[in-house]
Amino acid sequence: MQKAVIKALKAAHFMAGKTNTEPELKRHRKLSDWAGRISTPKGGVERRKFRIGKINCEEISPVSEHNKDYVILYCHGGGYVSGGLDYAGNLAVKLALSTGFTVYSFAYRLAPEHPYPAAAEDANAVWDYLVENVAKAEQVFLAGDSAGGNMALCLTQRLLAEGKPVPREILLFSPWTDMTGTSNSYETYKDIDPILTKEFVLDSAKAYLGEGNPEDAVFSPLFGSFEHFPPVYIMAGRNEILLDDSVMLKEKIEQAGGTAELDIEEKGWHVYQQMPGSMAREAMKRLSEHVLCTVYGKR
Repeated sequence: MQKAVIKALKAAHFMAGKTNTEPELKRHRKLSDWAGRISTPKGGVERRKFRIGKINCEEISPVSEHNKDYVILYCHGGGYVSGGLDYAGNLAVKLALSTGFTVYSFAYRLAPEHPYPAAAEDANAVWDYLVENVAKAEQVFLAGDSAGGNMALCLTQRLLAEGKPVPREILLFSPWTDMTGTSNSYETYKDIDPILTKEFVLDSAKAYLGEGNPEDAVFSPLFGSFEHFPPVYIMAGRNEILLDDSVMLKEKIEQAGGTAELDIEEKGWHVYQQMPGSMAREAMKRLSEHVLCTVYGKR
C-alpha cells in the first residue's frame, strides 16, 4: 500500500515537474496555489488578510484554545519560485490548530522575476514588523517548510550576525539547507521520493541564486554559523532526497553547542504534513506536544 501511494504521488505531484521555462513555471504556480486551497483544513480558525508595505500577509488565529502569549511566523516553501498565501494556508492553518497560537504567513517575492535578495528582504520586513508591533522575539516561533525552512534559518543567522534578538525556537518541515545538490540522499532516495526531483531542486536554486554561489551561507545556511542558535525542531520523511539536509543540519547545530531534535517519519516524504491522512495528523500532534513541552515544560 505504501509503495502504491508513493508511486501515485510521484506521478501526480506538481513539484516533480520542471520550472525552467515560462509555461512550465506558470503551470507549476497554478497547481501549487490550487493544491494549497483544496488541502487547507476548513474551520476552527479566523483568517485576516493585511499588508506590510507591499507584502501580502495573513493572520490566522485559532477560535478555541487560543494562547495569545506566543505567535508563529511561518515561511512557506515552493523552491523560492512558487507559492503564496493560498499555498501557505495549508501548514499555517495546521500550525494554528495544533499549537493554539496565532500564525502569520506572507507572500514573499518569487524568483526568477525576483532573485535573491528579494525574498530575504521580505522576510526581514515581516520579522521586523512582528517584533515591533505584535510580540517580542522570545515570544515568536519561526517555522518553515522546504525553501521556507531555508528562509527561516537564513533569517536567524542574519539576526545573530547583526546582534539582534532571535526567535524562541525554529520549527522546520523538510528544510532545504544546502543548495549545492551534492548530498548522498539525492541518489539514495531518488527512485522513491514521490514529491521532489533533483532537477526541480537545482532549477529552483539557479532561479533564486542568479549569479550567486550555492556554497555561500546566504543561500545554504548549512555552511553558515550556528553559534548561539536557538533550539530547532526538525521534521523530515525517510523517503525524500532532501533527507541529508535535515540530518546534517542537526549535526552542525549540535557541533556548535546548540540543541536540535530530528523527527524522521519512516513512511514519510517531503513535507508529508501537507497531505490529508493519519500520518500528517500524527506528525502535527507530535509537533504540538513538542511546543507544549517548550512553553510549559511538560508533554
